[in-house]
Amino acid sequence: MRAALPRGVIGYALRFTGRHQVGLAILSVAVFLLSAAPLELQRRVVNTIVDHGQLTTIVWLAVGYAGVALLEQGLKLVLNIYRGWVSESTVRALRRQARAYAAAAGMADADETGIEVAVVLEEVEPIGGFTGISVSEPLLQAGILASVVSYMLYLDAKLTLIALAFFLPQLVFVPLIQGAINRRAKSRILTKRGLSGKIVGAAGAADRQWAWADEPISRVFTLNMGIYKLKFTMNLLMNIMHHSAVAVALGLGGWLALEGRIEVGTVVAIVGGMGKLNDPWGDLVNWVREFSVVDVKYRLFAQAMDRLNARIQGSSAQPA
Repeated sequence: MRAALPRGVIGYALRFTGRHQVGLAILSVAVFLLSAAPLELQRRVVNTIVDHGQLTTIVWLAVGYAGVALLEQGLKLVLNIYRGWVSESTVRALRRQARAYAAAAGMADADETGIEVAVVLEEVEPIGGFTGISVSEPLLQAGILASVVSYMLYLDAKLTLIALAFFLPQLVFVPLIQGAINRRAKSRILTKRGLSGKIVGAAGAADRQWAWADEPISRVFTLNMGIYKLKFTMNLLMNIMHHSAVAVALGLGGWLALEGRIEVGTVVAIVGGMGKLNDPWGDLVNWVREFSVVDVKYRLFAQAMDRLNARIQGSSAQPA
């Protein structure tokens, strides 16, 4: 008897690639621990320049900055290649599993064959691709956010908190918009599955004009356009919030620096930190978006495999 697949895509990733997820997590921690170091080195360089410090100090700080940046990028390269290997290995394993199940079940129904083709050739691709980032991506991006924010709070808590206040509206509109995207994505998956089944089915072959395909094709188009509009609207709102926060940090920080209440290097570091928050925050939102869509695809895949497994068990239970 074939073992049932885990209920969710995270469970699948942990069960079948758990050892590699540990390795990816270690690399992610190493990357985010280095994320605040360039900001501190920038701050020291600026303050040394403002204070008319020694050139040798500036040179060594610049060399240190370059060394940290190279180390961080090198670790990212290893992390991304490792992620790619885990993803492609999972895609290969899922395709082989789907093919083996289908062959053992003896697919005779054309509609089910269409679903099988869609599963083997298309639907396992995003599932396997997500496996490589299932654990390491949220760990990496959340770690960068925590590291950079902690460093900014250490430099100047009041200025940092005022600037970060512009991120709060995103906690409201991001989940709402993402929920609407998820509903459309699930409907698109189901529509494309039905279309695949009919293309190779008897009903589709009988209609040589393929008039029946107009409605599902139009529906997929409408759903895709809805997803585009929602996704890019969310990106626009997120960018507006980010640039507003940078503007406040520049304006308020500049005024405090002119008053002598804060170092110029601190203002530069906080503004740089705000810039460094934008990418991991956006990547974290993208991870949540991808997880929501891929988890739906994985559950449909698991259901298809369960049905095939049931057919296999039914066939084996019949008397020869």
